[in-house]
Amino acid sequence: MLNLVSASSLSLPTQTVKRHRIIAAIDLGTNSLHMVIVRIDPSLPSFSIIAKDKETVRLGDRDLATGHLKAAIIDKAIAALRRFQEIAKTLNAETVVAVATSAVREAPNGKDFLHRIAVELGLCVDLISGQEEARRIYLGVLSGMEFHNQPHLIIDIGGGSTEIILGDSHEPRTLTSTKIGAVRLTSELITTDPISNIQFQYLQAYARGMLERSVEEVSANLEFGQTPRLIGTSGTIETLALINAREKLGFIPSTLNGYQLSLKDLQDWVNRLRKLTNVERATIPGMPDKRSEVILAGAVILQEAMTLLGVESVTTCERSLREGVIVDWMLAHGLIEDKLRFQSSIRQRSVLKQAKKYQVNLDYSDRVAAFALSLFDQTQGSLHYWGGEERQLLWAAAVLHNCGHYINHSSHHKHSYYLIRNGELLGYTETEIEIIANLARYHRKSPPKKKHESFRNLLTKQQRQTVSQLSAILRLAVALDRRQIGAIARVQCEYYPQFHLCNLLIFPSQSDDQCELELWSIDYKKEVFESEFGVKLVATLEKSTVSNFS
Repeated sequence: MLNLVSASSLSLPTQTVKRHRIIAAIDLGTNSLHMVIVRIDPSLPSFSIIAKDKETVRLGDRDLATGHLKAAIIDKAIAALRRFQEIAKTLNAETVVAVATSAVREAPNGKDFLHRIAVELGLCVDLISGQEEARRIYLGVLSGMEFHNQPHLIIDIGGGSTEIILGDSHEPRTLTSTKIGAVRLTSELITTDPISNIQFQYLQAYARGMLERSVEEVSANLEFGQTPRLIGTSGTIETLALINAREKLGFIPSTLNGYQLSLKDLQDWVNRLRKLTNVERATIPGMPDKRSEVILAGAVILQEAMTLLGVESVTTCERSLREGVIVDWMLAHGLIEDKLRFQSSIRQRSVLKQAKKYQVNLDYSDRVAAFALSLFDQTQGSLHYWGGEERQLLWAAAVLHNCGHYINHSSHHKHSYYLIRNGELLGYTETEIEIIANLARYHRKSPPKKKHESFRNLLTKQQRQTVSQLSAILRLAVALDRRQIGAIARVQCEYYPQFHLCNLLIFPSQSDDQCELELWSIDYKKEVFESEFGVKLVATLEKSTVSNFS
C-alpha cells in the first residue's frame, strides 16, 4: 500500500525501524477531545487502529463576555487528557502527538491552557492553524480511502470550524477553513427549544453566507467538467449517517466507512430535527450522548455546503484529523513515500512558495541557508545541542529572513516577522511558525529581549533559547554573504573550549577577493554570537578553494 522512504537532508532524522510501533494521537476539538492509538507497521508502511477514546468537554463553550476558556472546562479537559495518557501508557505507546484547533486558537487564554497541560502532564500540544488542520484532515482521509487519481471534495464539520478541501491522490489543491461549526452556531444562534422559524431561517442563511467563499475557492480550482465525489468526516456527519442507516436498514452497520447519505435524506432529517426539542432529539435511535444538542446546526451546515457545491450525496469516512496527525508523524519520520510522497516535502514547498510570493532572491537566501546549516552542523555538540527539528526551523528562517523587504526596506526584519507569522506556512505548528518568525526577526539589529512582544509570544524557556542561539547563527550566515554575490565559498569552524575561542576560517570563491566587506560584517555582527555562546570569535581569510559548503 505505502512504501518506506528515508528522511531528506532537511527533514527530521529517520528513526531506527522497529516492528509495530505504537503511537497515540489526540485532537483537542471544540466539542470533544478524541484519542486514537495505532499500531504502525513500518515495513509496509501502514497503520491499524487498536484503540479509540472520546470525552465531550465543549472547549467551545467559552465565556461570552471575554472569550476565555472556562476554568471548570479546562479542569475537565486536563482530567480527560490525563486519562488518555494512562490508556496510551497501558498500550505501550512510544509517543503521544497532540493538536489543538479553533476553540484553543481563538481563546485569549488558549496558550496559557496549553502551557498548563505541558507543566501538569508533560504533554506538548501543538496549536495548528485552520489551513494546517485542513491539510491533516486530507492526510487522514487519504490514508483510509482510495481516490483513484480523481479529484475529491472533503468536508469536515467540527464544533468551531468547517474545513472544505479539494484534493486528489497526490496533493490537496485547495485548503479552506471557515469559522462555523456545530457548537459555535448552536451557542450563538439558537436560543429556543425547539428552534423558532425565524432562528432556523437565519441559521440557514448565515451558514450559507459563511460557506460561499470557501465553495467559490474550491470551485475555482476544479477543471471544466469535473464532478468530484464529496467525502464527509467527523462527528456531525458520522451521526447523521448513523441515524439514517439505523432507520433505513433497521440496524447500525459495522462500519460507516463508505456509507452514502443523500442530500434528499439529509433535507428530510433537517426538517424533522428542527421540529424536535433537545430531549426528543436525544431519543432518536443511534443518537450519541450530547450530540443531540448540536446536531441541528451541524446538519444545516452540511445541507448548505452540499447545496452550494451542487452534489447529491456525501460518502462517510471514519478517518479524519486524528489519523492525519498520525500520517503527518509518519511523514516527518521518513516512513512514507508512494502516494503520499509529495506531502513529505510540504514544509519545504510551503516555505519556497512564500519566498516566491514575497519576491525573495532565492539564490541569495539559499546561500545564507547553506551557511546557516553549515555553522549549525559544525558547532553542534560543542556550542549547542539542538537537533534535526531545530535545524529545519533554522533553514526556513534563513530562506525567509529577508521577505520583509516586500513591505519596506526600513525595519524589514520586523516586517519579515509579520509576514511569516501570518503567512499560513503549511506543515508547521503555530509554535514552530512563531520560532521561524522570531529567528527572521532577529537576523539583524537588536538581539532578542523580553520587552519585545514577538519574543514574549514564546512560552517556554526552551523556545526562547532556540531563538536566541539560532538567530545568533543566522546573523553570521547573513554576514557571510554581505555583498550577496557568493563571495565566500565555504567556512570552517575550529572550537577551542579551553580558551573559549572559535576560529572561523573563510574560504573565498575567487583567489583575488579579499572579502573585506564580509569580514567587516562578521566583525560587526559577532558580538551577539559571542555573548550567546560565551566564546571569542576570530574570522580569518584563507586561500581560495573549490566552491562547496562544509
